[in-house]
Amino acid sequence: MMDREQYTPGPAYGAQVSKGGVQKDGVEKENAKWTLILVRELRHSPEKVWQALTDPAQLREWAPFVVDGNLGTVGATVNVTWVGTPTPFATRVIRADAPKLLEYGDVRWELEAFGGGTRLTLWHSIDRRFISWGAAGWHIALDVLDRLLNGSPIGRIAGADAMKFDGWQRLVAEYAKQFRVETPK
Repeated sequence: MMDREQYTPGPAYGAQVSKGGVQKDGVEKENAKWTLILVRELRHSPEKVWQALTDPAQLREWAPFVVDGNLGTVGATVNVTWVGTPTPFATRVIRADAPKLLEYGDVRWELEAFGGGTRLTLWHSIDRRFISWGAAGWHIALDVLDRLLNGSPIGRIAGADAMKFDGWQRLVAEYAKQFRVETPK
């Protein structure tokens, strides 16, 4: 059983970006958001992964945010508080087709049965200046999710805690190189 101190993120993989925010003159907006797309294959059923994506108690164990309600109901309004951000904001669940598709705010999850487990795809709209940080943060969060689902939880690693973790800078640099962006300062 691995504990938190022994965890080191593996190499950057399974990520791409969809660039957005281009004005009519072809110049990219300074604060344009890009969409991070991360794909992971988990050894658990879509139903089990769905519960981890929607249940507030499970989200507290791995996600970089907490919610005050279940995310599994279309139309539900839930307060989301990102780790390191003291102010919650309300978000509405746009799509919740269990156990296949979940969408709220700037986040969309797709779950596909795959090889006895689940292919999980995340789309998250992030300020382009911080896209490699977002990729690194979600990389670590999804590693923590995998361990939670395997019955070997190591506890949430997000926000400032993730940035202090061994391997954080390497992971950010690897994603920045993959996305051909500068590493955030």
